[in-house]
Amino acid sequence: MPRVLWTLQHGRPCVQVVLTLIAGGQPLVRTVLADTGAGSVRAGVDLILDEDDCLLCGNPLKLTHLGGAYVGSYPIYGLPVRLPALGFDQPLSAVGVPSVPAGFDGIACFSFLNRFTYGNFGDPSQFGLEC
Repeated sequence: MPRVLWTLQHGRPCVQVVLTLIAGGQPLVRTVLADTGAGSVRAGVDLILDEDDCLLCGNPLKLTHLGGAYVGSYPIYGLPVRLPALGFDQPLSAVGVPSVPAGFDGIACFSFLNRFTYGNFGDPSQFGLEC
């Protein structure tokens, strides 16, 4: 089973995802906080990203209403998301917000993380995903 591990960032679990710029098709690597408490498996939101990144890499589809850390209506974007080390390449739903957690480029929500086996795999200084 393929596995990829990342060193904790600011003492918190993170995942690096690869987005693709609409103009030019260049990869855009983003480090997002792995937050199993962000949304439910049925929330329909996989990532929460800076709205500028969403505009560079996707098209707005509709508005959604969030509660919790982000309260209000925000656009959902359809974005191609890759994790090359895992062979993962799928279109996902990302909410564009005006600000993201300090030190991160966004949040990987539970519905995204739940697609994988995740954890520290015996190393408390790392976080990883496995297919």
